Amino acid sequence: MKELAQQAQALLGLHLTSAQLLALGKYENELIAWNERFNLTAIDNPQKIRTKHFLDSFTCLIAMRDSSIERVIDVGSGAGFPGIPLKIAFPVIHLTLVESVGKKADFCRHIVKILGIDGVDVVQERAEIVGTLPPYRQQYDWAVARAVARMPVLMEYLLPLVRVGGRTLAMKGESGPAEAQAAEHAMHILGGRLRQITPVSLPGVEDERYLVVADKIAATPDQYPRRVGVPAKHPLA
Repeated sequence: MKELAQQAQALLGLHLTSAQLLALGKYENELIAWNERFNLTAIDNPQKIRTKHFLDSFTCLIAMRDSSIERVIDVGSGAGFPGIPLKIAFPVIHLTLVESVGKKADFCRHIVKILGIDGVDVVQERAEIVGTLPPYRQQYDWAVARAVARMPVLMEYLLPLVRVGGRTLAMKGESGPAEAQAAEHAMHILGGRLRQITPVSLPGVEDERYLVVADKIAATPDQYPRRVGVPAKHPLA
């Protein structure tokens, strides 16, 4: 964990305390143990977990750090990324994790309990449904997602959850810039506008990474998100 702490400080100016590093160590151990029984993640090597899960999650701060992060929703969270590492780093965040797969949602609840983290809600449901529910719709400063769907689809999942003045953050690979351009019309329909595309580099990782940020500039029309499965089958064009 010492190397992770050094990398977080050098790359992001993020100082991780000994308590935070201990929490990340427990998280790593639980992830490896659960992964032996359930297919939570393809990444199960400790060093890769620290780089491709923890440090990668922390890179969200490049986009988020100069704005309100009081209420954050992580859509398609899987085993808790990027939401739980962000919560560990910034306990002030009130975090909602949305994960439709039962075992992954169970793991998220387990790790939140094991680490004794307050202010985290785990919602086992599809994003299309969550986006229609009053406790979640247009309630968040940030809606974030990693490796969930292509941008035109993802915007229909994320933008309905963000308050006007909030932002969405999509963590993307090499296709990020092209996807962002292809999603600009969908953003407009949903009340959003492309803000920035920021390249990200991780130590020892050659894959291209981008943070794609959109501003929420107007309320999302009531008819969005559409019913489950429709955004993926018929993306807004």
